[in-house]
This record gives sequence, structure tokens and C-alpha cells, in this order.
Amino acid sequence: MNIPLWTSSEAETFTSGKSTAQWEAHSVSIDSRKIEKDGLFIAIQGPNNDGHDYIAMAQEKGAAAAVIAESKIGDFKDCPLPLLVVTDTTQALYDLAAGARFRTKAKVIAITGSVGKTGTKEGLRCAFTALGKTHATEGNLNNEYGLPLTMSRMPADTDFAILEIGMNHAEEIRPLSKLAKPDLAIITTVAPVHLEFFHGIQGIADAKAEIFDGLGDDGVCLLPREHALFHHLRARARDTGVAFENVLSFGKHEDATYRQVDTEFKTTSTDVTCLYKKHCESFSIQMPGDHWATNSLCILGAVDILGEDVTKALNGLKNWKPSKGRGQRHIIPLEDNGTAILVDESYNASPPAMKAAFKVLADMPLTHGKRIAILGDMLELGETGSSLHIALAKELESRQIDAVYCCGPLMGEMYKALPTSMQRLHAKDSSTLFDAVLSDLEDGDILLIKGSLGSKMVPVADAFIALSDAASQDKTPIKTPTGAMNLKPKEVHSHVV
Repeated sequence: MNIPLWTSSEAETFTSGKSTAQWEAHSVSIDSRKIEKDGLFIAIQGPNNDGHDYIAMAQEKGAAAAVIAESKIGDFKDCPLPLLVVTDTTQALYDLAAGARFRTKAKVIAITGSVGKTGTKEGLRCAFTALGKTHATEGNLNNEYGLPLTMSRMPADTDFAILEIGMNHAEEIRPLSKLAKPDLAIITTVAPVHLEFFHGIQGIADAKAEIFDGLGDDGVCLLPREHALFHHLRARARDTGVAFENVLSFGKHEDATYRQVDTEFKTTSTDVTCLYKKHCESFSIQMPGDHWATNSLCILGAVDILGEDVTKALNGLKNWKPSKGRGQRHIIPLEDNGTAILVDESYNASPPAMKAAFKVLADMPLTHGKRIAILGDMLELGETGSSLHIALAKELESRQIDAVYCCGPLMGEMYKALPTSMQRLHAKDSSTLFDAVLSDLEDGDILLIKGSLGSKMVPVADAFIALSDAASQDKTPIKTPTGAMNLKPKEVHSHVV
């Protein structure tokens, strides 16, 4: 029997709204492009679009019902689609999220951090899926709309919920954590990201620490023990009422609750050994890199803290693999029948993430060929942007990266600080990078692509991935014409908040 996610009577109870007819919904959407048959469409009134303009589209796509504002009811007197009429549609989204949290007995984990939260969230999903019915944030739906949307989609019989919470300003995480009411709060790390919105890294730490506000009396938090601000974070947790014994930690530090004592790097995996509670646990993850080894301790720790089967959960980690733009690897065919390897880290970037990616590139076995870094600007770093970029030059040199292609004004500062032997190209924007790199590729080369989303490194990666995909279908190397990149965003006509 397919149990509905929401019924009209349940939704009325939690939103204090009134339905024009009875209905049952099996999904929830605030994006008219993603409405599913028998789904509930919430007509959010955003700053640029009004979801009420897409009620007809929702009906055409087979929605079960739509949530509309009482002030708009006059526009839908003859609408055949069942409507849940509420005072405010955004508040209704939050009300459904709160209702979903109220009705479930799931153990809830909330995770945040400047770097690694999305990848670690996916690892948590894999581990807990091996233990029971798990509901987790899709993609990066982790903001003021994404978090309540994720929660509103949580089935009542969920066993474990993994909720990612993001931010770029203070006071964003606190209300979302209070909505989520987690049993366990995890901070992966605190790094100089979004610095233009904060007065230094301690301000970022305080913003991340807002995640503690949603914890109950028995709530537990898991913090990075090696971080310079560990004691500051622990103090913030204690200030919000977290018991001393419930402030736990992970990392290589000898005092870490979940301590990383050995790591072995392989081409496409990492072997990790962890000590905790007088136990020694060794396991393998399909996530290359020391930073993922450290973050895997969050996962082991979460399972142990919630009293679940660690062995079974670690077995589930076999399904934890890099996602698009976050470390996926692709074989790139060359015209001379040789191949290169692409490490796609194009989704986003920050100083610590850049350094971690450089280490991954340096650790990859190289029998012949070059290690190549293709880099775009790291954004939202404020007045420290130039110095943080320049510092990457020494990092690249220390990792013995052979060639650097980059774009953007900030990377231009870094490029000038590089030894001339490493310099290949600095471009104004990313549009010329693909052709330049492709013409210089040789058999055995390894490419790393990374930059903030706004630096448009994703199209560069996609152009190389298209080569890989075409070759895998044809089974023969292909030649790609120049100018293959498309930097234009896809045209959309429907409502997105």
C-alpha cells in the first residue's frame, strides 16, 4: 500500500489552513519545474517570482493540490485543483516541516561546516541507509527554503534523518536548527569562507555554532578536535546547554573521541583506522583524500553516538562515492589514442578545499604525463581575497603541480606568484580554458578543475566530461571541435525560489 506523504486533514492541522476539497499527496515541491504527479505544490511568494502564477502548470502536471495564500483566493474561485488556503505560504512550508518533525520518531542528525558538509552528508546517508529507512537532504537544499522543504518531504516512518544546514550570514542556522530539533549536531570544520559577510573566522565559528540551539536536553555535538577554534566551539555548545560529556570530537588529535590513527591513500579509495572507546576500527572508503578520511570519522561517530551498529553502517559506506563536481573522476580520450584523467572539483571552492584538492592531485600515482591544475577564482573572501589566492601559489609548488591554467582577477594574482615553469595560461574568464588545455594534453596527464560556482568552472569540466561520455558510448577516441563550451545558463520560464 502506497501511504501518502500528506493528507488534506493532516496539512490543515499543522498549517491551520483550510482545504477546498480532500486530497492526498506523495511529494512536496516549491518549484514548478519539479512538480510530480500527485504532489503538493506550495506557491511561495518569493522576491522575484510568485508561485501563484504557476498553479495552472501544477494542475497540468497532475499535482494533487496546491497551497495558496488567503489573499489570492479571489484569483482561483473556479480552479478545479484542490487548494489548501493559508495565511502565508512560506509559513505553511515551515509548518509542514515542523509537523513532519513532530510526527516522526526518527533520530535526526544536523550537519553544517565551511567545507565538506555535503559530501559528509552523503556518507551519512549511505551509512544509515544500511541501518534503516533514511531521509536526507537532496543536493544542497540546505537554506531557508531548502531545509524546511527537505523536512516536509520526510515520511512519518523514517528511522534516520540527515539534514544539511548551510549559511553565508549570521542568524541563518539558528532558526533552521530549532526547526530540525536534531539529536546530534555535527560541524565538519570552520574555514575562511564568506569572509565578506563576517568579521574574521571567529565570526564564522559563532555562526556555525548556532546549530547547537536546536539540540534538546540530551543533545550531542561532534566537533573537529584539531581545529584552532575547537575550544571556542565547545564553549558555545556549553553556553547553549549541551552537557560537557555530550561535546564529542573527531580528528587526528590524541584527545579526539574518534581518533584517526592511520590512513593509506590509494588511487580511488582511502583506508582509515580509527580508535574510539578502546575499540580499533579499520575500514575503506571510495573517497580519495585525507580530508575525506577525517570526515569519515564524523560518520562512524554519528552511528556510535546514536547507539547503532557500526560494522553494518561502515559496510554501507561502500556506496559512498564522489558526486558530480565534488571529486568525480573521468577518463578523457586523446587524439593519439592516449588518455588523461579528470578530477572534477568544479562545483565550488574555498582556501581549505583548494589545498585539500591539491593534495589529492599530488597523491595520485603518475607514471608519465603531468599534473595540471585548472583554477577559477574563490569568491566571497572580502578584503582577504587577494592574499588568500596568492598563498595558493606556494601550496601548488609544494605539491609539485606541473602546470597551472587559471582565470579571473584573483587567480591572476596567484598566477604571477607562481614559478614561470608552472605558468601555462591566465585568462580573463573560463571561456578559453577548455581549448587551451585540450591542445596541450598528453597521454598520462591528470587534470584538476576547481573554482567557486560564480567563476564558471563547471562548463569547463562539462566540456571534458562530454569527451569522456562520447568515447564511452563509441568506444573510440574522438576529436572535439574548439569552442565546445557553453557558458550560457539554461533558460527557464517557471517559478523557482
